[in-house]
Amino acid sequence: MSYRLEPAPGVLYVVGTPIGNLGDLSPRAKSILEKVSAIACEDTRHSGQLIKKIRTEAKLVSFHKHNNKSRIPQLLELLEQGQSIALISDAGLPGISDPGEDLIATAYEAGHEIICIPGPCAATTALVISGLGTQRFCFEGFLPFKGRERKERLKEIAAEPRTIIIYEAPHRLKKLLQELLETCGSDRPLRVARELTKVHEQQLGKTIGEVLEHFSLNKPIGEFTLVLGGANPITPSQENDDALLKDLKMLIANGASAIEASKELSTTYKRSRRSIYALLHKK
Repeated sequence: MSYRLEPAPGVLYVVGTPIGNLGDLSPRAKSILEKVSAIACEDTRHSGQLIKKIRTEAKLVSFHKHNNKSRIPQLLELLEQGQSIALISDAGLPGISDPGEDLIATAYEAGHEIICIPGPCAATTALVISGLGTQRFCFEGFLPFKGRERKERLKEIAAEPRTIIIYEAPHRLKKLLQELLETCGSDRPLRVARELTKVHEQQLGKTIGEVLEHFSLNKPIGEFTLVLGGANPITPSQENDDALLKDLKMLIANGASAIEASKELSTTYKRSRRSIYALLHKK
């Protein structure tokens, strides 16, 4: 199997960096960072700790949510000039809950080649050690901070049947846990991972209630990744029963007897009168 020489001119490399343990930097990622023309990073001071371990002459360019609008044209110009750029985040894969998403999309639209150098990601790392379902999952990242948008997102999460991955900062963790308790119930499966791959890495919890109780007694410290079990899906028969019962009660409220209402709805719903009448005693 043959590989072309990297880095190639005019290419944007999306490089995964360690989320804690510097030993997780891949040889390929290290080679790219050593040889590219420039490295775009969220925090030059934070990334400087990683760069110190790599012999590179690449120019460090700050690229974060406060300057991305002005930086993107500058970085695209470097690509146009045939320079190679490595995009890194403070930790993990760029483009996941950071402004790298905008640069990647714009570079793609401008026709530049984009190559991902895979690396660690807190979301998938927490997911695979959670013990929860991995066949179908969705990533929420950081939820909206407040207002209607946050309430709507929590409502959607409560009904989501797939495993859900959420990021949260320590000072907001208990608020989020309380909201999840109110919308999803205390028994909903939940695993919380903190300080992944670091010395004090920890995974805890089985349910929302258990995790909330733990952090009522212990101050949240570090960055958190929550893996929430999916909601039990409503089966078609349950959904049908709910609609049927609503119609049944409406007919009764309008003057029909329970038997008359059951008979009328048996044709519409193709159910026996007896099974429809029994719903009144199940609810």
